[in-house]
Amino acid sequence: MTRDLISLAGMVFFAHHGARPEERTLGQRFVVDVDLWVDLAAAGASDTLCDTVNYSRVFKLVDSVMHGDPVNLLETLGERIASRILEDSDGVERVRVRIAKPGVAIAESILREAAVTIDRSRTG
Repeated sequence: MTRDLISLAGMVFFAHHGARPEERTLGQRFVVDVDLWVDLAAAGASDTLCDTVNYSRVFKLVDSVMHGDPVNLLETLGERIASRILEDSDGVERVRVRIAKPGVAIAESILREAAVTIDRSRTG
């Protein structure tokens, strides 16, 4: 497995996911980080976009999931994002997706965020 890593950090989306009706109706902010393990030797030598992962394309994949059909769980969003990236990007060997809900409302708590991290690879 390669040690090269591309990170897209702090992608912010306003979407309508959640298990509670008000989350679906009012919507809320989500922050998504994606790490991609990919061999970057060819891109480093060629300085050519076609030899690496197109960041814009990955962002658009994440955006399409975040603004797609509403789901109850962060876990489901993470799975969908990881699957889409692995399906779309042949060079990506492994993907880690972290999705956070800042300021999540949990009774009697002070909580900066609730987050889930999904880590998937082509080998399982």
